[in-house]
Amino acid sequence: MTAPQGVAAWAEVDLAAIRSNTATLRNASGVDVMAVVKADAYGHGLIESARAAREGGATWLGTAFVNEALALRAAGDEGLLLAWLHPQGADLSGAMSANIDVSVSSVQLLGQVIDAARAVGRVARVHLKADSGLSRGGASSSEWDELVALAVRAQRSGAIEIVALWSHVAFGDEPFHPAVDAQAGAFDRACSAAASAGVGDVLRHFSSSGPALRRPDLAFDIVRPGLAVYGLSPGAAVGEASELGLRPAMTLRSTVAQVKSVEAGVGVSYSYRYTTAQATRLALIPIGYADGIPRAATNQGPLLVGGQRTQIAGTVCMDQVVVDLGPQSSVSVGDEVVVFGDGIDGAPTAADWAHASGTIVYEIITRIGPRVARVYVDDAQR
Repeated sequence: MTAPQGVAAWAEVDLAAIRSNTATLRNASGVDVMAVVKADAYGHGLIESARAAREGGATWLGTAFVNEALALRAAGDEGLLLAWLHPQGADLSGAMSANIDVSVSSVQLLGQVIDAARAVGRVARVHLKADSGLSRGGASSSEWDELVALAVRAQRSGAIEIVALWSHVAFGDEPFHPAVDAQAGAFDRACSAAASAGVGDVLRHFSSSGPALRRPDLAFDIVRPGLAVYGLSPGAAVGEASELGLRPAMTLRSTVAQVKSVEAGVGVSYSYRYTTAQATRLALIPIGYADGIPRAATNQGPLLVGGQRTQIAGTVCMDQVVVDLGPQSSVSVGDEVVVFGDGIDGAPTAADWAHASGTIVYEIITRIGPRVARVYVDDAQR
């Protein structure tokens, strides 16, 4: 692909891949899909990715924060939306006015939601969240009965509508881990307790990407995939993306900015963490840790430079990295660089970068910075 004019690095996002992945997830789970588009759609671009997920069959969209959901409404999305993380001062009344569902995981938050709904004269659409074992958000087992009882009372008064009950998996990257079944059991008990307390026939959702792909028995009514929507596997225990029918949607690209010849024994980049072993050619790539390249990838980050597989030589800098091409390389200024993509033709993948940096794929894709241009393509032929 030709580099966008004046851009040092760009992320090419294939919207057809997002549509295809969403359809794959719906087929694998057999239920409705809530495509998670928080964090700028995992770095892929909120509005464009959300539209593609809808076109792929996503009945719901999920965001962490209300402001993300409000941005979707402002862009014209009129479908079912859930926002689940509400810091102090969150615009809950705005969520009510925009018909955005909100998660409630504590008695205190339920009170805030009721107040916000009454302030704008709307009925709040609420998903009650149970902590089934992640010990993060959600009402613990000791708090659940009180929360449900108050929510039922609020529903009878017309302040809220209980739309769903939900929880979140601690081992989404290991869908057959015993803890997943233990959590599913705890969630089942929470749902039964809610039914006994007067909660009617409501939706239930529990599964993230891994269980959505590999545990249809835990699909309930909705699955909430995030990473898999963008064509990536959560982990080895889930399987390779290609085996799961997923297509990576993002390819991170740059171009060679400079090539120079140096002698053996020359220190490269800050603190000379790399020294040339022979007379060689070095290439400068204008992308660095300010753009999302992990500094932990020093001397390790894989790159495809002008069709040549190589890796970063020396310290990752704020705006640039260097690679050692070897003495015989024909790479020249302007040649394309693939930082990561679908792995075809020798290109590194986001999983390769996660391994090289000692982190997870989620971090690799979500940390791509704002000065990296997003370029959208629609390659249905891939």
